[in-house]
Parts: sequence; structure tokens; C-alpha cells
Amino acid sequence: MTANTVGEATETASPQLDPVTFEVLKNAFATSVDLMSEQILRTCYSFVIYSRDFSSALCDRDGNTVMQGSGDIAVHVGTLHFQCKAILEFFEDDINPGDVFAINDPYRGGTHVNDVSFIRPIFVEDEIIGFAQNKGHWADIGGNVPGSFDVHAKEHFSEGLRITPLRVWHRRNFNKDVAELLVSNTRAPAVSLGDLHAQSEATAVCEREVLRLVERYSKDTVLEAMQETQDYVERRVLNSLKDLPQGEWETVDYIDMDPAKEEGLVPIKIRLKLDGEGIHYDLRGSAPTVASFLNSGLGTTHSAVYAGTKTFFPDVPLNSGFYRAVTVEAGEEGTVVNAGWPTAVSGFCSGPYEKLMNGIFELWSTIRPERAMGCAFNLEYLLVGGHDGRVAESPYFMWYDWMAGGWGGRSSKDGSSATSPVFGTGLAVQPVEGQERLNPVITTRHEITVDSGGPGRFRGGCGVEKGGILTDATNAVMSYCCDRGRSVTWGIEGGLPSIPHGVWLNKGTDKERYLGATFSNVDVQSGDQFTRPSAGGGGYGDPLDRTPEEVLEDVIDEYVSVERAAIDYGVVIKAIDPEVDQFEIDYPATKSARQDVRSNREAWLKEDPEKVAELYRQGELNEMDAIRRYGVILEWGTGELLPETTRQNRENMARRSQQYWALNTDSA
Repeated sequence: MTANTVGEATETASPQLDPVTFEVLKNAFATSVDLMSEQILRTCYSFVIYSRDFSSALCDRDGNTVMQGSGDIAVHVGTLHFQCKAILEFFEDDINPGDVFAINDPYRGGTHVNDVSFIRPIFVEDEIIGFAQNKGHWADIGGNVPGSFDVHAKEHFSEGLRITPLRVWHRRNFNKDVAELLVSNTRAPAVSLGDLHAQSEATAVCEREVLRLVERYSKDTVLEAMQETQDYVERRVLNSLKDLPQGEWETVDYIDMDPAKEEGLVPIKIRLKLDGEGIHYDLRGSAPTVASFLNSGLGTTHSAVYAGTKTFFPDVPLNSGFYRAVTVEAGEEGTVVNAGWPTAVSGFCSGPYEKLMNGIFELWSTIRPERAMGCAFNLEYLLVGGHDGRVAESPYFMWYDWMAGGWGGRSSKDGSSATSPVFGTGLAVQPVEGQERLNPVITTRHEITVDSGGPGRFRGGCGVEKGGILTDATNAVMSYCCDRGRSVTWGIEGGLPSIPHGVWLNKGTDKERYLGATFSNVDVQSGDQFTRPSAGGGGYGDPLDRTPEEVLEDVIDEYVSVERAAIDYGVVIKAIDPEVDQFEIDYPATKSARQDVRSNREAWLKEDPEKVAELYRQGELNEMDAIRRYGVILEWGTGELLPETTRQNRENMARRSQQYWALNTDSA
């Protein structure tokens, strides 16, 4: 413990709890949760959970979060207290020592039905003093498609098994019939049963640690420390607001489309107010629910707001004290940010969740410019499910994959490349060797995508491209949960966008097919090849302010191609001997190219969109040309112009990028 830490605790701890004991217990709570996480890593059956798609928490006796796991993913943590409170509300006084409850209900503060929580009350004698909770993503929970991500679902009945508050252990007696009912509704019941036991036992580890603290420090001291840990966080957040500007800010981000309507981006509106007494968000004005699973329940909307805000308070622990300092007005039920029962919500993570987070990043970038960041790539999941022909019994398999990507350029440095999504920074990239052993899918490429980082004074981080081939499989289908095929990852303060998400099937063959950024239940066969990129982050600042020498380094590092160095940055580079990284800048040509970009870029954003679409169809322009230079959004597989989407995209480029170009009067 450092002197600063002790001093901080002295200033904030309650009079009934001495500062040293408070600090010890606060950190002990964190350890008890991290031990729960270590337990689940070593005992889980699912490769998805093993790749860290899980979270853990210690809650107090009222269900409020006392401490989260240090490696947990953002979306889970902001919902765990809601689910604990749902158990308390449903079972009331009928909660006993040795009980363990399950819940995944997205309409009771959960995320989506794949995320199953196990909650164990912690008793001292006959009194509840807290709850241990572990939430893990089950690779399948039933529904219409393997992996349970049905893009076309309009109601949750198509998505899988909804688990309302349910008792799986009663006074330490295992309810085998209840567990059998749960796992039999999945496509991999043996794996699900293994995870069920692993998650439950993980909560027992946390219970053991908390009881050890009670034995050493007393029940009353531990209860006081649980409360003070939350109060301490709330005070720290509120105190930090005193040094920030007061006022209101607003922005908008988008979901790609509503399948039930004409083309056009679906708005998610965010208004932020700081008044010295708290952080207040108003999401009213966001679009009605869409006719797909890209909607968010109230719990995950709160989680997105908490996670986005927490990014700008990195030194503050995250618990219910933080939540008390943040208010969220989501408006009437029936919108993409407040979808009630039975609206489909399993795709919330790729839909409203990260749009809310990135919009909040944009707002706080104005308030705390030293931590500013452009838009990050969108979370995506690719699922291939069917029967594994490599095994005589031909069992079900589910190849369930997510990728790393790029975060936005920052106010003083480039964005992070090949990084976990902002949705879940604890997610690990799944080992290819493990995937190939478990599934009839071979990875054919997995590499950073050149030119995927949004151009800017500080470049967005680069995304990744991953390709695969289906080997020995029958009755196989593919689904993709993503977005930002049209609402492309954007830059700020003059920065430019990244690239669109989307999956290609058999690209470069006579069976080539562009499947897009969201689809479900597409038939695939052995021998089919697929590839998709993750986007990079949006750029920060005018690309013409990036020095030619920095662009040259990007070319040498293969983050930027020679061609796009000239197009996006106006930097002309000669390739002398690329094999030994020998390039040189043509400074006279660079000065001329930058002047050409500076003189014409506002006019390019007013070019006839149909003319741009025709040039794309003829192969004279590519996706990056259409998006970054002309602000035009197309149906990328066919080149069909999306006029309303293009209009909206150009409006946002004018607001986030074009208005800052006028401030730039520097020459190359």
C-alpha cells in the first residue's frame, strides 16, 4: 500500500472504519472476485467462456455491486446488480444458505439470453451479508440458429431459452431436474452442464473468501466496508466533477438500418449534462425498436452508459457507487435503447451498446480533451454451426468467433491496433489451434489489415482480417452479428472514417457472395471459404496535419499503403526496395498533393453520389475512396447507392470532420 493510497482512504473512509482496515478490505473484496474468475477459467467447459467471455461480482445484501473483477468485460458488469436485485425481488424471504440461483432474463436487467448468471447468497449464521455472482456466455442457448444469434428475430422466442429467476441448488441440494431442463434446451448440453457446475463453484470461492474476512474482522466491519466502498467511489466521482466545465452536450450515432423500413441509418441520440451534482444522460429521441435483434433492453443501456463514462474516470473503481453518480433517462419503452418484453435484444452488443459507448466517448472528448478518442471498431461475432463430420457420431459443433480491431485515434497518439472491442476489453482473441481442434473450420489467414485505420493527425488503430474454410461438416449454417457496414466507424476533430464491416463468401471465385454486416442462417457447405475484416478506429485530427515522416513510418510498418498515403494523407512516397523497407518521401510532390487535397476535399463531399456509385461499380473507386473522399455509402456487394444513408453520413462527416478542416491553414 502506498502512502497516497492510505491518505486517500483517510480522507474518505467513514468514521466507524479506520482507513487502513478500509483499504485492506476494499482490496480484499477485489481479490475475492478475481479468485472467482480464476476458478471459472480453470474449470469451465466452454471455449467461449475460457476466452474470457464472463464476469464476476460481489454484491451487498441489497444486491448493489461492491466490487467487480479486474479483467471483466464492460457489458456484464453494469448489469450484475440488476440481476441480483431481480433474485431478491422474486424470492423475497425464501433465500436460504446453500441456495444457488440462475437468471439470464434480459427484461430483468440482464444482457441477452446467452449470458447466464449464477448467484449465491452469502450467509453469516441466518443473515444474508452479500451475494457472489458469475455470468458467462453460453455458446448456445437454443433458438432458431446455432449459437442463438438470429438476426431476423423480432421477439425473444426465436432467440433461445429465457431463464427467469430460478433456483438450481436448494439448501445445498442440487435440483437435477431443473438443471436438465436448462441444458436440454441447448445444442451442446454436456458443455452447458459443465459450465453450470463451474460457474456455481466459482461463486463458492467468493463466498469462502468473504466468510474468511468476516472471521478475521467481524461481520459488522465487513458490512460497513461494503457500504463504504460504494460511498467512496460515489464521492470520488462527484468530487472530480467540480473541476470540469458545466453545461450540456449532445451527439448522435447510428445502427445501419431497420429491415422493416426503407434504407437509412437508425439514430441513437445522446444528451449529456453536467451540473456539479452528477452526470446526467438523456437518450430520448432515439429511434423506435428495429425489426431485428439489434435492440437494447434497459439494463444493457445503463451498462453502456456506465462503461462509456467509466473510460474517462480510469482511476475510479467501478461499483454501485459509480452508478449512483450517473443518471440515465431512456424515455418510454419501445425504443432501440429501451426495448421491453418480448422484443428481440440478443444483438444489443453490436447494435445500441457500442454506439452509446462511442457517442459518449465523443461527448467526453470535448469535456476532457486530454483523453479524447475517435470511434472504435464495432464488436462482431461470426458463428458457423452444424454437424461435425470428423467424428463418427457427427455431433453438433459451433464455431463461435470474434475478432480484435482498431480503437480511435487519440488527442496525443495513434489508436490501439488489433485490440479487444470497447464492449469487452477483457475478451481474449481465441487461439486458432483450439478452434480448429474443436470445429471443422481451418483458419486460412489472420493478419492486420493495411489502410484500415481511419486517417488523421493521429491515425486510428488498424483492424484485422480473418479468413477460414469449412472442412468436413453437414447441415451447416452461418450467422453474423455485427453492424457498421453502413454507419462506418467515424473520426473526430477532422479525422476520417475507417472501413465497413462485412463478410464475403468464396471471394474471388465464381461463387463470390457478399453477405453483409448482419445475417443469419445462411447455408454453407464443406469447402466454402469466408473472410471478413474488422474495422480500424476513426482518425483524430486533420490527416494533412500528420507529418510526412510519420506517414512514411506507417508505410514501413505496413499500416498504410503507398497508394493510400497519397490519397488520404497527400504524402507521396517512392518505393525503392520494399523487401528491405526502403522508401523515401517525394517532398515536392507531397506539397502539391496536399494542396490538391486541401483545395478539393470539400467539393468531393458534394459530388453527385450516383456518379460515385457508378465509378465504384466500374472498379475505378474502392470502398475507402467512396467513404473517405466522397462520404458515399453503398451496398458494397452490388454498388447500389444508398441515398438516405449517404445524406446522413455526409451530415455527420460535415460535423465531425469538415468543419475542422477550415481551421487548418498549414502547408505541407
